[in-house]
Amino acid sequence: MWISSLLSSPSCGVFRSCTDLLCCVLFVLVLLSYSLLGLVAWLHGDPRKVIHPTDSRGQFCGQPGTPNEDKLFLFYFNLLKCANPAILINLQCPTTQMCVSRCPNKFLTYSEVQQQQRLGLGRSSWEDYRHFCRAGFNKPLKPVSQVLRDEDCPSMLVPSRPVLRRCLPDLSSHNGSVTVANKTQFVDALENARSVSELQEAARGITGLLDTREMGLKIMEDYAKSWFWILMGLLMALVVSLIFILVLRFTAGLLLWVTILAFILLLAYGIWVCVLELSRLRNSPGSEVTITELGLHTDLQLYLQLQQTWTLLSEVAVLLVLLFMRRRVRIAIALLREASKAIGRITSTLFYPVVTFILLTSCVAYWALTAVHLSSSGEAVYKVMAPDESCPQANSTCNPETFSRSSVHSAPSCAGAQCLFAFYGGETPFHRHLPLLQIANLIVFLWLLNFSLALEQCTLAGAFASYYWAQRRPQDLPPCPVYSSFSRALRYHIGSLAFGSLVLSLVQFVRILLEYLETKLKGLNNSVSHFVLCCLSCCFWCLDRFLRYMNHNAYIMVALYGKNFCTSARNAFFLLMRNVVRVAVVDRLTDVLLFLGKVLIAAAVGAVAFCFFTKKLPVLQDEVPQLNYYWVPLLVMVLGAYLVAHGFFSVYAMCVDTLFLCFCDDLERNDGSPERPYFMSPELHRILGKPH
Repeated sequence: MWISSLLSSPSCGVFRSCTDLLCCVLFVLVLLSYSLLGLVAWLHGDPRKVIHPTDSRGQFCGQPGTPNEDKLFLFYFNLLKCANPAILINLQCPTTQMCVSRCPNKFLTYSEVQQQQRLGLGRSSWEDYRHFCRAGFNKPLKPVSQVLRDEDCPSMLVPSRPVLRRCLPDLSSHNGSVTVANKTQFVDALENARSVSELQEAARGITGLLDTREMGLKIMEDYAKSWFWILMGLLMALVVSLIFILVLRFTAGLLLWVTILAFILLLAYGIWVCVLELSRLRNSPGSEVTITELGLHTDLQLYLQLQQTWTLLSEVAVLLVLLFMRRRVRIAIALLREASKAIGRITSTLFYPVVTFILLTSCVAYWALTAVHLSSSGEAVYKVMAPDESCPQANSTCNPETFSRSSVHSAPSCAGAQCLFAFYGGETPFHRHLPLLQIANLIVFLWLLNFSLALEQCTLAGAFASYYWAQRRPQDLPPCPVYSSFSRALRYHIGSLAFGSLVLSLVQFVRILLEYLETKLKGLNNSVSHFVLCCLSCCFWCLDRFLRYMNHNAYIMVALYGKNFCTSARNAFFLLMRNVVRVAVVDRLTDVLLFLGKVLIAAAVGAVAFCFFTKKLPVLQDEVPQLNYYWVPLLVMVLGAYLVAHGFFSVYAMCVDTLFLCFCDDLERNDGSPERPYFMSPELHRILGKPH
């Protein structure tokens, strides 16, 4: 009899066929196209364009095989222009930039150099200044106005130091004032008085970058000294997580009842506080009687207007709900115990998240490399950058070789305009559609991420379903449940997994787009647009959470019955709706228990790590490394322990959800008769009072 029951169980794959074949074909074609996109981006792109500084002619600084091979640093002719709001629009500082072998180390203006040249005293000054002028320029007596017009030399030099291979002012603090070379004021080439605070505004955040860089070096040093102990902490979290899951078989009931008891005590405390608050109001205006006379003679209108009254009523209602749902709580406890047994039988499921981690890491790496190569796929594009916003040709494309002879350069409305390097692009169809290719790269990236997670959920669901529907355990279990479920998912259900992950990815892309629009419109005082964006963001967030939950259960049904995605999602939805109270109890109790477990494991590892790095463990005092910041490895160990626990507990949560759906389906498909026996555990039999 058990043989016929086993053959008719949903976990059996005898009657399976390929599902959502059209979406499977589409997914394969997208993968091939995505591979081709990565190849084209790799051939056309050059990551150096993103990483290394580039001068106004689009040439790299300090790169072998380039004219600027020995010039490592980027120098700005007039750094004060970098405070112009146009930099946020053009993504380029509107001043001439050139590669230099060193940064200037003193204040010097072109006017001062000319004066010294006329007096015959400025030979060394000119040679020093000439280092930062256009190549081949050697006319120190040329009028300043013409030099600045023709972009031959910078108007002045400011003591600088290289920051991220850019020459930026050497800012320091002296007596509460920002200084450069102990100066707070200076004069530019046009004899205009300038303040160092203007330089600080133009190079805002530089000191913070320096501090961050220094801190980063120290952090990397701490990592190098403590990596072994970080690894030991993560190993400790792994062992504790594994033990915690296996021990849940015996302690799940105790932990849940303790949690519920603590919740009831908190409710009781809240009720007591509310009663005290109400008793203080018995002599207030509008109250004619005391609390003890509460009844038909009480002025109920007063109490119904109090927040404490409604709080008291809600807490009493929650308490009554808990009392009436004690049977469903027992079902949740039984499922938690059964999940621990299932993982104990199929221990390989605990290590499947490693496969998912490898897939996700590969997806992220491929997306990042493709995005970088796409963003660097193109030739140098030059734009007209004018200090006056009234210039009609501002931000238009130009040619730096002929710009000095163009009408734009001589136009009165565009006085001071320059033809500067803006970005890398091109006029070919490939270059014109680079933004669309970046969007496609992002959408496919989201699709692959969600597909990897869907594959994990379907694989684990199939493995745990084989445990539930086995009449005799472990005899009826497949030899390799995880491998069997994984191969079954890849062979039959790639289309269904791709379909569900595609729908979720499109919703996530819309959410990212809304976040981008909200960031762009943040500076506008338009309450209507903010309201619409907030409403859309809220709606798509809810849709995202709903689809995640429904996809999760749909993948379980795909693993159980082998139906297509839409059919599985519909069956899962109606099955959950027919057991909505059980769903609420099991989901919430499982979430609370696993969250407490993750926090407990992370806190335990953090406490041990804190005692170790602060030398409070006498046994290991001599092993503690000397660190700049002991919180660096401590933070990594706590976060890593939480992620390790989350990886193990996600398998456990998947097991509970799968067993729960199997349990609900078991109740509907079978009646406990010899012809249709239940597959549930004896403990669930006893709780439900069903015949075994």
